[in-house]
Amino acid sequence: MTNQDADGLFENDWDDRSELSWTETDWERYLAEQEEAVRQYLKHYDQLAGSADRIDEAARRMGWEMADAAPAGADGASEADDDEAFDESWEPYTLHRNPVFVATRALYASLLARWERVAAEPERVPAAAGLAVQASLYRGSELALHAIQSLEMGDYTLALCFFKRALRELNTTLARLNEPETAASPALAHFGAFALPRLFDLREIWLRVMHECRSAEDE
Repeated sequence: MTNQDADGLFENDWDDRSELSWTETDWERYLAEQEEAVRQYLKHYDQLAGSADRIDEAARRMGWEMADAAPAGADGASEADDDEAFDESWEPYTLHRNPVFVATRALYASLLARWERVAAEPERVPAAAGLAVQASLYRGSELALHAIQSLEMGDYTLALCFFKRALRELNTTLARLNEPETAASPALAHFGAFALPRLFDLREIWLRVMHECRSAEDE
């Protein structure tokens, strides 16, 4: 895929709305709204913890099925109507609004928050195992972020490379949680029971995105 192709696929109103000028207060409000989206996703996910299709249902509750809405004007609205809508309510699109980013950040945030509570009592967790699990979680989260940034740039090949690295790190986390030393620690075993569904769901989300990337490359 060429850069020119990627520009076409990821074309949005940002290029046409270069006059937007926000203050720090505007951006702080915007970022707070995106943080709330992460919390809302996690709330839906936790409510659906026992459901086999929890990632699809959580996405539906977030309204992400509407992501492929009709282009401007397809419903008969005029360009003037579109401009008026922009003037009144248009907001820029950033990485923070990407559904893959929101889901990945929410799930990793829940894993790290739970892990911090476990690690706060070091006598319950073998030091070497604890450090290995924590490092793997942070590396997986960072690699996934690079992958999603690559998606936003329209470079699907680079996104695939980063997603593969993120998957390898996720598999490392799974392996750490399945080691005999981990099973011998009640605190680690309890964390593992909490973490495994989330790790498998992260893997499922990334594999779906990777499939879409490969499909786009073949077009």
